[in-house]
Amino acid sequence: MAQLSFKPGVKVNYNNSPAVIIKIVDLDLITIQMLESNIVHTIKTNKVEPHIESSDIKKDIPIDALTEKEWLLAKKRYDILKPILNNKTNSDYIKNIAKANNIHFTTLYRWIKIYNKTKTISSLCGSKRLGGKNKSRLDSISNDIINNTITDLYLDPSKKSISKIIRAITIKCKDKDITPPHPNTIRNRIKNLSEEEVLRKRYGKSKARDKFEPIRSEFPGANYPLSVVQIDHTCVDIILVDEHYRKAFRRPYLTLAIDVYSRMVVGLHLSFDPPGAMGTGLCIANAILAKEMILEKHGINGEWPCWGTMATIHLDNAKEFRGEMLKRACQNYAINIEHRPVATPHWGGHVERLLGTFAKEIHNLPGTTFSKISERENYNSQAKASLTINEFEKWLLTYIINVYHKKNHSTINMPPLEKYRQGIFGKKGIGVPPKLLNERKVRLDFMPFVERTIQEYGVVIDHIYYYDEVLKRYIHSKENQSKNSRKRKFIFKRDPRDISIIYFYDTELNEYFEVPYRDTSKPPISIWEFNEVVNKLQKDNIPIDEDSIFIAYKNMEEIELKSIRETKRLKRFSRYSDKRNEKVHLKNMKKNDPKEEKPILTRQETEILPFEDIDDEAFTS
Repeated sequence: MAQLSFKPGVKVNYNNSPAVIIKIVDLDLITIQMLESNIVHTIKTNKVEPHIESSDIKKDIPIDALTEKEWLLAKKRYDILKPILNNKTNSDYIKNIAKANNIHFTTLYRWIKIYNKTKTISSLCGSKRLGGKNKSRLDSISNDIINNTITDLYLDPSKKSISKIIRAITIKCKDKDITPPHPNTIRNRIKNLSEEEVLRKRYGKSKARDKFEPIRSEFPGANYPLSVVQIDHTCVDIILVDEHYRKAFRRPYLTLAIDVYSRMVVGLHLSFDPPGAMGTGLCIANAILAKEMILEKHGINGEWPCWGTMATIHLDNAKEFRGEMLKRACQNYAINIEHRPVATPHWGGHVERLLGTFAKEIHNLPGTTFSKISERENYNSQAKASLTINEFEKWLLTYIINVYHKKNHSTINMPPLEKYRQGIFGKKGIGVPPKLLNERKVRLDFMPFVERTIQEYGVVIDHIYYYDEVLKRYIHSKENQSKNSRKRKFIFKRDPRDISIIYFYDTELNEYFEVPYRDTSKPPISIWEFNEVVNKLQKDNIPIDEDSIFIAYKNMEEIELKSIRETKRLKRFSRYSDKRNEKVHLKNMKKNDPKEEKPILTRQETEILPFEDIDDEAFTS
């Protein structure tokens, strides 16, 4: 993956001309010298691009496209390189490692060069073309059989042997008339299980806790910025309105990532979707990437100088944090995953306290539901709801960047931004982390995927048809040339905020392509809007297909629009709705009785717009 390191001496491009970094001024400010004119500039870090020689250009391989064998090979090579990458070593040390692993030392140097360019484990799998004919991946049925059998039989107090697990999986596959996986595939799957998880499931929680529970009082390992990042999510105490008609919709879910060392918020994801692998992945991607685009999108003035891959992500034991996709994506970026031990809530205290801090401020916003029903009393949350999800995200980012990051934090005795700056530039500072530049690639890497065959009509995902000419060459493609070969499945991903486009991974071109609706007249919708429509169809016992989904979506829109128009019509014809109607009313009164006195009019109620009653003191404690 293309990245940009911020160190003196690093060659960069500025305004399409070569330059070199000569000084790191601040978290997002550097001084460069142009190589052609020797002119010196002090600029923002997002103004420069990496200087890439033509020989350095190499396409990244999406981790989802790797077979299990290729992924294990890449991991094995990374494990060999790890002692070299983490320490300053000499040539003799490298030659000894090469000899111990029965490989030539020049091969090690080549692997080091490849990894340093990409910083992803997947790049070490080799240059062999992915997804070509005569290759196969374990299908979803085989994967489910392996995972379920390991969970039910191996991760069990009965402590079944690996041989029995292999026999059980083989029998289940034959019952379903599919080819059983190779025994080594099952052995490797078991080998990759967390030691803590195996100990806990087979021998009990106390055994696992005795071995893995830390003794130190401080959070272990959080010694510098991005050393440990905690992630958690919550249903936010506020009802938001929809983007189109500004009608009360529902409460959003917030997934938040906090740097434990500095207490800086490094990433977040806000959506109407319940917590899951998608929201967690997008939050991690947001934490890794630079934040200029999101600040520009919302028009927020302020600094959010957090980017780069974290060493460890700390999560609780929720199901959405234990998926294979998340595990592999984090491994690919050399991110270690640690799960909170059961019954130890203090381990997740940093992010939970932060969510509590946000909740207090959110309770001041229109549409809040508060934390308890007793606190709400006669407050009508739905009637007061005013903010859309985008407006609430802007409010939340404004609070994080310009208030929370700059307020003194009682635990660290300074603002989080200052603590983060010390961790970068202090006596033991780690320096400015490198930026990963391919934002689209990072986000896609952390998204769940589905596998589908490609037919003459395109691809179907959740009853919706998609097609583009890029799919044409793969229509009715098979896994191999044999007559009875199964149809080949391809990788597809989609953004939950807009499912009108899916992302197709072309294994031959090693690239993702956008594939739109087959019927492009259909409107773009989000996954939560889609789910709401499907739920309504199921309640009404209507068969679910593409047409019924979009007809129901259109009908729901029309009902909402009619409701809003009717509300506006009633207001327009109300006795004192506006000045024009007020004059008409007075005129009619005078006609009926010239001596009638002018009535005392009540103050007209005006519509409350988003941010109208948020002033400069809105965030003061």
